[in-house]
Amino acid sequence: MKKLQNKVAIITGANSGIGLATAKLYLQEGAKVVLSGRRQEALDEIAATLDGDFITVKADVSIAADNKRLIEEATNKYGKIDILFLNAGIAPPTPTNEITEEHYDTLFNTNVKGPILATKEAIPHINDGGTILFTNSIVHQKGFDGLGVYSATKGALRAYQRVLTSELKSRGIRVNSIAPGPIDTPIYGKMGLPQDVVEEMGKGFAQQVPLGRFGTAEEIAKSALFLASEDASYINGVELEVDGGLSQV
Repeated sequence: MKKLQNKVAIITGANSGIGLATAKLYLQEGAKVVLSGRRQEALDEIAATLDGDFITVKADVSIAADNKRLIEEATNKYGKIDILFLNAGIAPPTPTNEITEEHYDTLFNTNVKGPILATKEAIPHINDGGTILFTNSIVHQKGFDGLGVYSATKGALRAYQRVLTSELKSRGIRVNSIAPGPIDTPIYGKMGLPQDVVEEMGKGFAQQVPLGRFGTAEEIAKSALFLASEDASYINGVELEVDGGLSQV
């Protein structure tokens, strides 16, 4: 028996990186998957490579109407929801003395407002005993230069998760998050930094990790499968660090 047989999963930020790796794994484990992303071209490209029962929905999580439409299209196709994986996020670095209102709004709209509004829209359609999963980050546990606003968004998401865990307890809906460390995903290439700077930053991160390397999107996907499955039936309200030990040193 596959671990997610006939379960319905929605994944935001699913056109690359952690989201795409998780979508592939969920499909392999029998889930019906709704893949969401901001770029239709990217969604079309990945759709041609996937096997299983899935649909793609173009949606920008920072836009309230897009979150509403995402849930509507998912439930119109598959009915109820079993797994809501709110994975979409951005992490452009900016030193504290250079933070602008636009930078602040862009990060909080995508990383905090988006998941909160998507959750609000989805809750009436999530089956009792279902699960909500967030991609968080270890950044709010450690101080990384230039990531002040990004860290603040992830700290806010962690606080929201705690409240949600309590509010949904009567329905048996589990709420957890994954806090990756440095993972080899396209997010680093989207920081707006020169490639050589990104590579040097990556080397610095890897040297700090006790395991001495970046993690992979596939390793995070395995954690997302575990937390969404019955294997984690008594795990609720946690933030699971998947970071090669970085948060512990």
